[in-house]
Amino acid sequence: MRKVLLLVMLVISANSFAQLAKSALPKPGSISGKVIDKTTKEPLPYVNIVVRDAAKKIITGGITNEEGFFGIKDLPKGKSIVEVQFIGYEIFSKEINVTNDNKSINLGTISLSESSASLDEVVVRAETSSVVQKVDRKVINVGKDLTAAGTTASELLNNVQSVSVDSQTGQISLRGNANVRVLVDGRPTNIPAAQLLRQIPSTSIKSVELITNPSAKYNPDGMSGIINIILNKNANMGFNGSVDTGVTAGHYVRYNASTNMNYKTGKVNFFLNYGHNSGENYNYGFVERPGVNFQDFIFVNDNTSNLVKFGADIYINDKNTLSLYTTQNWFDGLASGRSIITDNSGNVIINAPNTQDNTSPTGTYNLNYKIDFAKKGHNLEFEATYSNTDASNLLDNLNLLQTSSDFDYRVFNYYNNINNDRNNAQLNLDYTNPLSDKTKLELGLEYRGDNTNNINLTNQEIYTFDNNNTINGTEVLGSSDFDFERRIYSAYANYGTSFGKVTMQLGARFENFLIDGTFRRYNDENRNSVRDIQNVNQDLFNIYPSAFFTYSPSEKNQWQLSYSRRIDRPGIQQVNPIREWSTPLIISIGNADLRPQFTNSYELNYTRQIKGGNLTFGTFYRKIDDVISRITNVDPANPDFGQILSFTNFSDTDAYGIEFSANFKMNKWWRVNSSMDFYSQEQLGNINNTGANPTQLTVQNDVFNARISNSFTATKNLRLQLFAMYRGPQKDIQWDVENMWMINAGASWTVLKGKGTINFRVNDIFQGMKFAFNSTNPFVQNGRFQWESRTTFLGFNYRFGGGKNRAKARRNRDNREKDGGGGFF
Repeated sequence: MRKVLLLVMLVISANSFAQLAKSALPKPGSISGKVIDKTTKEPLPYVNIVVRDAAKKIITGGITNEEGFFGIKDLPKGKSIVEVQFIGYEIFSKEINVTNDNKSINLGTISLSESSASLDEVVVRAETSSVVQKVDRKVINVGKDLTAAGTTASELLNNVQSVSVDSQTGQISLRGNANVRVLVDGRPTNIPAAQLLRQIPSTSIKSVELITNPSAKYNPDGMSGIINIILNKNANMGFNGSVDTGVTAGHYVRYNASTNMNYKTGKVNFFLNYGHNSGENYNYGFVERPGVNFQDFIFVNDNTSNLVKFGADIYINDKNTLSLYTTQNWFDGLASGRSIITDNSGNVIINAPNTQDNTSPTGTYNLNYKIDFAKKGHNLEFEATYSNTDASNLLDNLNLLQTSSDFDYRVFNYYNNINNDRNNAQLNLDYTNPLSDKTKLELGLEYRGDNTNNINLTNQEIYTFDNNNTINGTEVLGSSDFDFERRIYSAYANYGTSFGKVTMQLGARFENFLIDGTFRRYNDENRNSVRDIQNVNQDLFNIYPSAFFTYSPSEKNQWQLSYSRRIDRPGIQQVNPIREWSTPLIISIGNADLRPQFTNSYELNYTRQIKGGNLTFGTFYRKIDDVISRITNVDPANPDFGQILSFTNFSDTDAYGIEFSANFKMNKWWRVNSSMDFYSQEQLGNINNTGANPTQLTVQNDVFNARISNSFTATKNLRLQLFAMYRGPQKDIQWDVENMWMINAGASWTVLKGKGTINFRVNDIFQGMKFAFNSTNPFVQNGRFQWESRTTFLGFNYRFGGGKNRAKARRNRDNREKDGGGGFF
């Protein structure tokens, strides 16, 4: 499979470079101009400029920048036709004539008029996802991809270049590293990333932003960068909307539905997005220690998620805009499973069923006010966000082979009743001042506050030992609770300028970081008597510089060199010193003394526009200090079988990688979107950390990934898609993980005069997706876990509304992009 994918990639690359060579000869003419909305006089970004010959064959083209300007070179002598095309607007067409005396033609300001066509005649969402390379991020505009319809954000992101999602744990990684920050609409949430991504329906997602080397304007959290998920929000005149529904069948049947609506009249736009997912998911697997034991697992998760985003944009006047929205997320999960452990003779020694009932309602509230001053691009913006989650989790763990008369009955038969109240608040003040046509100053202030209050009631017991390491009884582990408070005060400054074909942006972020945490463990399950208290306190001041240099030798070529300093702060569970049960043979414990790790990140990227698409190449290098890594130890309470998982800081390490992606039309009926990447990182860890001299290991993890998505237009109303991915084998301190791969196929049929679409898809046709591993530390063992990767999906989409598709440029905040500097905090 890997060889097939590599061959396909090489064919695509060869075809692309052939096109480059063909167009390399210089031509004498050029055109330039600016495109604006005829009614509002606002510039229109990303408008298509097409140049045709007399036979109406496309010669070349380009797009307008964020200020509406365009410039196209290498035009042949003679007459040509220039077309300006933008969805929702009438096409502008003009004939030009390049001569020896008239080589550089300035078309001036082009005013586009809105089309009188109704929404029914406008394509609401592209058939395939498109990739846009911007100065500091890569934007994947989510289309009606057949591999994404009816799934969750977790599954959608697995099809995005440079991103991987562990289908077993839900852990997300960017460029092979799990230290990534996940945002929704540019803002953090209280929900852990793995859980969050399983709650958001893919049909609620407008776009995904990959920010691998953020500027000083962004928060510095996350070594490998930021993944920002933008939810849908319409701005069409009148009342418009769409409805999606679908059924996914695998081991079980799951259902999804969503609607996206807006009503815009005058100076107010109301928008509403609702998404629903429900159904059971089946997972199973095993872990074998040859000659010792065999662990057999089954997990069933019955989840229901409802997500609502509602808000309004109020255009007070040309200079003042007020926006507000709320996102409400209700998640209920009922998980059940069982672990059966047999000894070397096949005798069942543990039969441990368990259930987990989880409820986590979350509310996010946002207010934004923006003032535009007289000078274009000169503005002041204030934004406030508050989010709260009050989650409850009830776990029941049993061992059917134990009875209440056993002296260690509550070692395996016990409950955990966990309540977790989390909230965060964020205040931003941003000021932007274009000092001249070529320079810009950006200043900002930010406050972030995060609070967590956790109560864990349990009647669990643990073994106690005598001096000969022999079990002599049990003791109550005791309930626990903790309060964890984090405050971050920061300010940033960015200065950008351009000279010739080079654009430069220099910036720095100044941050004061405060932590105050108290962890308490009790002698009983009712928290009547405190056993011990442990405090976590930090007060750190740091500076995070950034630098971006962009060189554009032509409209079709762009080079970028960038640098940023970033931080990875330990999570609450990583510093929580209270023992937590994971499986019958694995205990998890945090490290209260864990320090943050810092990363210096360097990137070099090249983007080439080609006929019908683009090519991108990139390479990066990271130097990482005080690396946070997992340690795996033998559990002294169960030295023959048990393991303890924790974290610690190690010395410095480094990581590097290369990337390649291509997105373009092969011909009128075939579009290709493909990517390849290779990452390498040195990983550190400890094993057998039971004495004064623990064993430290170093592992070099080299990972190769490849993806290719093919979209075929069979007829006017029928489209087909074929998707394939390959993820190479990986290594860490404990596991050697085998490769995995997937092939999906689907079809899309447009019905009801273009208002409806029927989607059909089969995922992982050959069941190549699985987590299979081998390990020698701290025990020799192997295992494999699988999930419902081969599924069949049938869905229907219907679009309604009679209003015009008013493509007026919206506030930049809607795309989390603030003029020129790097977007949201």
